[in-house]
Amino acid sequence: QVVFEKGGVYLHTSAKKHQDPDSLIAGVIRVVEKDSDVLLHWVPVEEAGDSTQILFSKKDVSGGDSCTSEDEPTFDPGYEPDWAVISTVRPQSSHSEPTRGVEPSSPRGSWAFSVSLGELKSIRRSKPGLSWAYLVLVTQAGGSLPALHFHRGGTRALLRVLSRYLLLASSPQDSRLYLVFPHDSSALSSSFHHLQLFDQDSSNVVSRFLQDPYSTTFSSFSRVTNFFRGALQPHPEGASPDLPPPPDDEPEPGFEVISCVELGPRPAVERAPPVTEEEWTHHVGPEGRLQEVPVLKARIFSGGLSPGLRRDAWKFLLGYLSWEGSAEEHKAHVRKKTDEYFRMKLQWKSVSPEQERRNSLLHGYRSLIERDVSRTDRTNKFYEGPENPGLGLLNDILLTYCMYHFDLGYVQGMSDLLSPILYVIQNEVDAFWCFCGFMELVHGNFEESQETMKRQLGQLLLLLRVLDPPLCDFLDSQDSGSLCFCFRWLLIWFKREFPFPDVLRLWEVLWTGLPGPNLHLLVACAILDMERDTLMLSGFGSNEILKHINELTMKLSVEDVLTRAEALYRQLTTCPPHNVQEVLGLVPPTEPRSPSPPASPLPLSPTRAPPAPPPPEDTAPQPDSSLEILPEEEEESAES
Repeated sequence: QVVFEKGGVYLHTSAKKHQDPDSLIAGVIRVVEKDSDVLLHWVPVEEAGDSTQILFSKKDVSGGDSCTSEDEPTFDPGYEPDWAVISTVRPQSSHSEPTRGVEPSSPRGSWAFSVSLGELKSIRRSKPGLSWAYLVLVTQAGGSLPALHFHRGGTRALLRVLSRYLLLASSPQDSRLYLVFPHDSSALSSSFHHLQLFDQDSSNVVSRFLQDPYSTTFSSFSRVTNFFRGALQPHPEGASPDLPPPPDDEPEPGFEVISCVELGPRPAVERAPPVTEEEWTHHVGPEGRLQEVPVLKARIFSGGLSPGLRRDAWKFLLGYLSWEGSAEEHKAHVRKKTDEYFRMKLQWKSVSPEQERRNSLLHGYRSLIERDVSRTDRTNKFYEGPENPGLGLLNDILLTYCMYHFDLGYVQGMSDLLSPILYVIQNEVDAFWCFCGFMELVHGNFEESQETMKRQLGQLLLLLRVLDPPLCDFLDSQDSGSLCFCFRWLLIWFKREFPFPDVLRLWEVLWTGLPGPNLHLLVACAILDMERDTLMLSGFGSNEILKHINELTMKLSVEDVLTRAEALYRQLTTCPPHNVQEVLGLVPPTEPRSPSPPASPLPLSPTRAPPAPPPPEDTAPQPDSSLEILPEEEEESAES
């Protein structure tokens, strides 16, 4: 019985950085239950008929080692360069009858292999940032099978299926390496020697294991305690102990099987009315200092602000004015920032046309800003009509921001973030500094490396996996598990998903920083939660999922979404895994194992679009390219 099948799984048979098409062998990976055993098969695509007769052998039929001669060294999955993820271990010879449909002389057919899951010792996954994810399977004999490159995604789905039959535990010393153990607890005793690799006191690990195998297992694998507790706890009758792996390309501290988390019931949440001007006045004390600021922020979080308050309150929420400052201190600060703004504005204002012709970067920024400003919120009365002064202010503020943050410059989408701020503040200088405060929160979204966007999509997937594993399974099955359709949501904080007045309410709630630093991810979870039945019951494929998400634009109620997002937060806080606590801001983030130097933003080409979202795991079109906030051409990207 075939329990899993995925096409688009390639072998790379050349060590060259740029693969020759002839060195790429397309194939199909299958997990097959056969004769009380579970086998993992890979066969070339043109020969992917019945692969159940292909068997993995530690030795070839001649009795010699399955590896080739010394001039073809074995592939060490621990030290491979990421662009040469190949195995120089030759394909194994079958000691059974050949597969039907495979010519014995076929060179590609000779690469086919099969291995019993009981033969696996470990699984290594790829580093983030590759064009596609890969897995390397290492056997108990110490050899590795050819690396499997998932050009159309599917590594998470495969690992999730494998976790039905195996325990996958992340090595405490290497977040990319998963140790493999059978599900049955008796097999733990036969595998206790693995614990000595990670136990701080290995001298008596054997005696301790024999006396109390479970606690010894837990203490030795201190980093995967939650994993084993979840894996070994009794499951409800008839339930499958599905243990999903972490995302493909986001290293995580330790390994926690989040599907085993039992969340409490979702609490009922009621939103409060907006903060009124009278209520705000009650918080203004002597010398104009705000009092009981935490209480005031909590009120803004629970109800937002009345429109008349926004012009003043947003300056505090966006860090332009200090919550602790007096009225006189605020006036002095504004005078100082006004001078600073006009000095920066003069830098580009004083550039002559002749100078600009020799400054392609500034010329490009100016052209891109002019184009974007001319079509930003033109249906809003504040920006409608020809020669609208609001458009001129948008243009000047964005060009001045290029002087303020020259490394980042201007990227498409920034005009969407500035427009509501200028609409509310209605003052050039104040709007600029409020915009700078907003960009402090989201500037990573626009950096060319895309690392911030990848991290957020990974965090969103983590939260969704805890909250709704069946929805994640469905999205995975439809090649939409990368959540790339949420890219625009996170990039510009839902600016194009809600009506303009609702965006104002949403942003001021998010700017409070309550109840944690990533409420915008829970907003995305809330929208998906509201649409889960429509997505799952309709049988949508990846294209239909993308189309449905795009069609939600302007049809969402911000109050309903915020209510659900807060309820999801409260539900998650009942018993979240450690990595979920980090996302929610309940604990400090874990230091990375191999810290890399912080990525400094590079000057972007002024004609460059914002960071491209990771493409769907199939060939679905990019989300809503007609809005021109996403690039028109697909870019190859790591599976997220």
